[in-house]
Order: sequence, then C-alpha cells, then structure tokens
Amino acid sequence: MKCLILAAGYATRLYPLTENFPKPLLKVGEKTILDWLLDDIDTAGFVDEYIVISNHKFAPHFEEWAGAHHLPITVVDDGTSTNETRLGAVCDIQFAIEKLHLDDDMLIIAGDNVLDFSLTHFLRYAKEKGTSCTMRYYEADTKRLTKSGVAELGDGDVLVSLEEKPAEPKSHWCTPPFYFYKAEDARKIKDAIADGCVTDAPGSLVAWMCKHSILHSMEMPGSRYDIGNLESYEMVKATYKGIEK
Repeated sequence: MKCLILAAGYATRLYPLTENFPKPLLKVGEKTILDWLLDDIDTAGFVDEYIVISNHKFAPHFEEWAGAHHLPITVVDDGTSTNETRLGAVCDIQFAIEKLHLDDDMLIIAGDNVLDFSLTHFLRYAKEKGTSCTMRYYEADTKRLTKSGVAELGDGDVLVSLEEKPAEPKSHWCTPPFYFYKAEDARKIKDAIADGCVTDAPGSLVAWMCKHSILHSMEMPGSRYDIGNLESYEMVKATYKGIEK
C-alpha cells in the first residue's frame, strides 16, 4: 500500500508563517504535523512507501525533511509555483500516479490535519470491508455542513453519495480528507478527471467514485483538528495532546 499525502497547497490563510514554508511541516508540540500522521500510520505495518505531493516552491523543504526521516518517503514536485496555478488535489493525485507508475492500494490524506485517534482503525476497517473507504463524523451545525463534504449513507455503512459544500445538506455526516482507494478504483481517477470531476477538492473524487464503485464510510472514533488559519493553529498548539486511542 502507498500513502499519498496532499501537500501542494499554499496555505495563504496562514501567512506570514507559510509564505515561504509549507504548512504540513509546522510544529504542533514536539512534532511536525506530518510526523504526527506518518508515525501513527506506520504502526499498522500496511504502508511500504509515503509519497508527499508538493508544489515546486516548497519541494526543497519536503526533500530536506524526507532525507532526514526514518521512513521511506518520496517527494513529488507537481511543478506549480503559485496558488493561482495549482493543479488541484485530484490532478495532483493523478500526477503522482503517472510520474511514479503507481498501481497499488492507496491511503490518501491531507497533510494539514492532526487527529486524536489512530488512523490504524481506518486502515483495518478498509481491509475488513475490502472496498474503497472514507471516514465520517457528525456535524450538528448546518452552516458548517454547507462548507464541507456531506455524505449520504445506505445500509451497512455504504456510501451512497457525497456532495461538496451543499446548499441543502442531505445529512449531518461530514467527510474529512482521509481516503482509502483500492488499486482498481485508483485506476479510475483519470476517467473521473476526463468525465469532468471537479479537481480542486479531493471530496469531489469521492462523489464521482460513489457512482462507479462501492465505498464504505467509517465513523471516526475521535476528533480531527483542521489547521486552516493562524487562530486555529494557535488553538491546536495550545490544546492538542496527541493520539489518545
């Protein structure tokens, strides 16, 4: 299994911290955001390579970090240098697949979140289901739902649909940016792009995939902390205690 880390964004809402430095390498406590994620994932023993998809501006920072790391990490430079020319998450995934000739099961994660639970729960869930999978959490606030990827579920955790930023949410289930794709579904990503899948948000790929494959959705056993701006970063630094379960 490969783990693809989406890290090609420019984090403009965190300026000046991220004007010349990538958000995933910011420190939370004694570790970078990426180290919290990767050190945890590696305990499951399923992943044999970690692939960080970066933009051209920040690739040297990731390469320096990867070179000093104990895990097998490959940095892929998508060639973009500005927020206006970014490829978008879905195109970045396909770029890495083509550049590295990947044909594996894939865990795809955003590189700018920390969790208080282990992602090994999600990996084991996906292995048990034998399908591509997402996670979900309950969101009571309708306003937040309209800014999120909202999932509609069928029997047995089957993911029926996912809609990004819906004006009228069909449920209270939000989908965070952590996904598992079977190899046979990862091969369909180029078809999704050709079919007009919105490429900026990774949830849009899930929305397309629901119509072309069977996916399951695991309820998160804890919380995630999305570092979106300076205020949220300071909050996470002050309150995050690491993985609890």
